[in-house]
Amino acid sequence: MKPVNYEYISKFLLDKSALSLGAGKDYLLDSRLLPLAKGMNLPGIDELVELLKSNPNGDLATSVVEAMTTNETLFFRDSTPFEEMIQTFIPEIVKTRQSTRTLRIWCAACSTGQEPYSIAMMLMENFPTLIANWQIEFLCTDIDNQVLKRAQDGIYSSFEVQRGLTPVLLRKYFEQLNSNQWKIREPLRQMMTFKQLNLLADYGPIGLFDIIMCRNVLIYFETDTKRKILERLSRHLASHGCLFLGAAETIIGITQKYQRATGTRSAVYQHAQPTPLVSPPTKPLTLGKTI
Repeated sequence: MKPVNYEYISKFLLDKSALSLGAGKDYLLDSRLLPLAKGMNLPGIDELVELLKSNPNGDLATSVVEAMTTNETLFFRDSTPFEEMIQTFIPEIVKTRQSTRTLRIWCAACSTGQEPYSIAMMLMENFPTLIANWQIEFLCTDIDNQVLKRAQDGIYSSFEVQRGLTPVLLRKYFEQLNSNQWKIREPLRQMMTFKQLNLLADYGPIGLFDIIMCRNVLIYFETDTKRKILERLSRHLASHGCLFLGAAETIIGITQKYQRATGTRSAVYQHAQPTPLVSPPTKPLTLGKTI
């Protein structure tokens, strides 16, 4: 790729999606954008970039951002956050929500949906009374419309359902369509609202959330962008709420809007001076052994 085109695409991605490409990532562009170029019958990435320059706000721009967005995910990815959510944070939130009996969860980079569906399964397994008597709302957002469509459809390959699911949960919450496809059952799908959203753009009137999941997203952004996103998320986190980040992500040196929740192994943050957490119950979780 021509250096001038590498510089252009780097700035384009930073402006459109806050993705910080950095230097020497030609291999990443080749793996993500070359198939897009070939699909448009273009000789290579240089020609794709030249076309992008002529219309940086059209359909091609959306396709380039979606191609470069990392969508790696699996069911119950890094099991510890799910365990601590069910053992500690949900029981504490339930105490504060007794008058309204509502629970709102925002998966801010939901990709193909494994994360919100995993949380929903855990709620059904461990809090059946909550499911029966409370209003449970999931907002599932992502910058990539293609993965959002897959999440909304709730259809996964045999390979995907074997990554993180137990045989018990698979049989209970999925319907087998054919030898290679499984579909999430309707009670879980009906809990979800899917919306295309760029974490740098206007969030709109989405309200407050008891739990915000924004895991393994900030690692791709520069420090100033991380600060903007974290501080914007804080305005949508309820006073007692919890923000879950990825294991390799932190707020240290970025913002003072949060502090780490005490007594946790996961990267869980609350507003500064949060309400003390209750001790986790002794009842074992139904995570089980994965396939």
